Amino acid sequence: MEDVEGSGGGGVAFKRDWTKGSITRNLVSLAWPMMVTESLYMVTVIDMIWVGKLGAASIAGVGVASIVTMLIMVAKLGLIAGVRATVARFAGAGDVGLTNHAAGQALVIGVVWGLVMTAIGVFLAEPIVSVFGVEADVIAEGAAYLRIFSLAWVPLSCWWIMMYSMQAAGDSATPMRVEFFTRFLYLAFCPFLVFGWWIFPRLGVVGIATSNLVVESLGMVIGVWILSTGRTRLRLTWRDFRLDLKVIWGMVKIGIPALVMSIQTSFASMVLMWIIAPFGTLAVAAHSLCNRIQLIVGLPNLGVNTAVGVLVGQNLGAGQPERAERSGWMAAGLIEVFMLICSLVVLLWAESIMGIFSREPSLVEMGSVFLRIAAAGYLVMGFSGALRGAISGAGDTVPPMIIGLVNMWLVHLPLAYFIPRITNLGVYGVRWAGVVSLVVGAVAITTYFRLGRWKRKKI
Repeated sequence: MEDVEGSGGGGVAFKRDWTKGSITRNLVSLAWPMMVTESLYMVTVIDMIWVGKLGAASIAGVGVASIVTMLIMVAKLGLIAGVRATVARFAGAGDVGLTNHAAGQALVIGVVWGLVMTAIGVFLAEPIVSVFGVEADVIAEGAAYLRIFSLAWVPLSCWWIMMYSMQAAGDSATPMRVEFFTRFLYLAFCPFLVFGWWIFPRLGVVGIATSNLVVESLGMVIGVWILSTGRTRLRLTWRDFRLDLKVIWGMVKIGIPALVMSIQTSFASMVLMWIIAPFGTLAVAAHSLCNRIQLIVGLPNLGVNTAVGVLVGQNLGAGQPERAERSGWMAAGLIEVFMLICSLVVLLWAESIMGIFSREPSLVEMGSVFLRIAAAGYLVMGFSGALRGAISGAGDTVPPMIIGLVNMWLVHLPLAYFIPRITNLGVYGVRWAGVVSLVVGAVAITTYFRLGRWKRKKI
């Protein structure tokens, strides 16, 4: 087994100990493959360039359906918080057997979750998209995309579990290599199905979803091969998949608050779409494109957030809480530099960025204003995200959930509803409400991190 001394159970140690040495070096060593891995999801954002050639209805339809898929993905990431915290603690304590066992039980959770989400997406696609109150052509495009995309939930769920388990155990390079291969395969394959190139049929938005299904299934197969042959710090056997309700419940208990926080954030995105929909298809399309661009900006941050969560979990497992805290502040500082650069780029070249996705002048104009407003929020988004990642890596997911719920439902959504009605900002007021919410959330999460209660969380 790579990077592991021995091959047995409890008490066997990993060769590389992430709880020793330079915090900065460890953070960077773990984070850069994770940043690359998360950034590779930008490839999927390129599909909006192809969708843009199909018209505003296709853009809006995929945008609305993507809110639903992101809701499920983000909810899954909430459950993964429990997986990551548990695997990292066992790895930090040097127990290879329990680390493998936790990863196996996490895969059981992943399969069940994927089956449930597939059933919902396949059979309820049109009613779900119709909830947003969009026009009939937008419903047709969105439902077609969502129905096929939902078939990929089992392989996608399993691969994510495997990827984050490897990262939590201290191997961030192997998932990066797999993602590099699958994402660029998607990039090459997708336009053939969207536009009907060569021998393939022209499927439009369905071609995007079909490409995702093929690539995620391949990723799952590769992940199973890696874990079963020990080409990472983990090596799973059939024994690791024997149902262990105690371990499963331990991960789920940590993951539920993160799941609630994730779901409420995505559900709030649906509410925001309801608020924006009356302003017309152009506003819906501009909002959808800005969300995709913001996803690009946030993906490298997710890599650092994951890395600091792993370091915090492993350091707490090794009985080093102060080192865990220093890891959190270091990650926050690194991300802040990156977000300052992103804000400057958006402010200077908003029209050029929007022009990549659409040639419609009115859409580019509105979307550019949306982007410049969002840039103000980027200044605090990364900093608070790193500290939240550190707290979640400790397994302390209840306080971030409470902060998220209060901020979203008492600050963000009320402001998004009332600002357009009591000011002359119109739909732009919805975007400014998001900036205010980010600032309030950053202050709250920083205050809790400084209190240090998360360092005493037991798993």
